[in-house]
Amino acid sequence: MSSTISNDVSPATSDRARELTNVRLDARRARVDRMFAVLLIVQYIAGIIGALTVSPYAWEGKVHAVHMHVWIAVIGGAGIIILPILLALFRPGTTLTRHVIAASQMLSSALLIHLTGGRIETHFHVFGSLAFLAFYLDWQVLLTATVVVAADHFLRGIFWPESVYGVANPEWWRFLEHAGWVAFEDVFLIWSCVMGRREIESSALREAQIEELSEQEQLKTAALQMALAEMQTATA
Repeated sequence: MSSTISNDVSPATSDRARELTNVRLDARRARVDRMFAVLLIVQYIAGIIGALTVSPYAWEGKVHAVHMHVWIAVIGGAGIIILPILLALFRPGTTLTRHVIAASQMLSSALLIHLTGGRIETHFHVFGSLAFLAFYLDWQVLLTATVVVAADHFLRGIFWPESVYGVANPEWWRFLEHAGWVAFEDVFLIWSCVMGRREIESSALREAQIEELSEQEQLKTAALQMALAEMQTATA
């Protein structure tokens, strides 16, 4: 639990606040898991459509043909989304699920960038994906996503630069420029995750304190009623 819980509260209240925080975070993250399951399917369909329309123009000139990228979109895209969707359905809210989803979402971005021939506009998908991943309020998920996208740009920049940058001979440090902008966004997204979690913890602490006060009032009322009943019995 973060420092939002004061040392002045009782251990029971502190434990109750932690319980409420975990319940709320788990429920939130399970909803985000389901959101990404839908998003991954939509991106998969968009990738296939892009392979059938954009890729032939980007790679083969104005010649419509069943290109290799169509098969990459169909088979490769399916391989990217199957595991995270299954985890979102059967293990929602778990740490493993959101990290797998983060990696798969970045791989989906990489696939879309590849299918559009490294168009700079498609790289914006990475930044949008990071913003969506911040919904988890778990900054470590952002680190997983950042490592995956940086590794993708680095490796493809070496072995197939045209698929990620749109040019055959980019500067070797180009991936550092892209990773730098991702890190720039991460700074603010991580801070938003920390603040969002603190707000949930503060709300949970207030609710736990209200519950404690309510229980105390109920005990006082019960004690008073018992005392009155004993007085009535004694005077009878």
